[in-house]
Amino acid sequence: MLAGLGLGVWQFKRMVWKHALIAQVEARLRADPVAAPGPASWPAISAGKDAYRRVTLSGRFRHDRETLVQAVTERGGGYWVLTPLEAPGFTVIVNRGFVPAGARDPARRRAGNRAGPITVTGLLRLSEPGGGFLRANDPARDRWHSRDVAAIATRRRLGPVAPYFIDADAAPNPGGLPVGGMTVVRFADNHLVYALTWLALAAGCGLGAVLLWRRR
Repeated sequence: MLAGLGLGVWQFKRMVWKHALIAQVEARLRADPVAAPGPASWPAISAGKDAYRRVTLSGRFRHDRETLVQAVTERGGGYWVLTPLEAPGFTVIVNRGFVPAGARDPARRRAGNRAGPITVTGLLRLSEPGGGFLRANDPARDRWHSRDVAAIATRRRLGPVAPYFIDADAAPNPGGLPVGGMTVVRFADNHLVYALTWLALAAGCGLGAVLLWRRR
């Protein structure tokens, strides 16, 4: 009974924390974009205060060093196109958006690979090391299931790379590919249900103890 009460209270505290997190992220999504953090700010970057922050960065894409990461989206299966954006003094990997499996060859979407200076606006995302669910990244074979910034930077032999990547917004690319602006911002919020479940179990344990005592 005491364990159920403790876990119920803990879930209520988790619910308060989760609601505060959701409110913070929603505020970041509505805010005006700020300059993407440079090297001096990298040690202080954290998910709690920086994830999903709207940022902007200008530079030149290195289309010759793009990486395709397997993706399952509302448009079906395909790939995220991750391309290094070289800014003065550092590089940021940009998730330019989604392409279907039939367009994984850059030659089939050449129009979207613009050359020259460009400004990208999007959401700051933290690196996803290791891989996806039950599917590890395989850098040696260039097979990627998550957006692992450090591993991709090593594989592509990039210079100083930010410890985050940018999910590009929905600004259209020439030719229609890649399709940006597909970031899914969703947080599981089942803490109230869990709290009530634990409290109900605690109440059941208490009632059972009373009935057992009376029967004896």
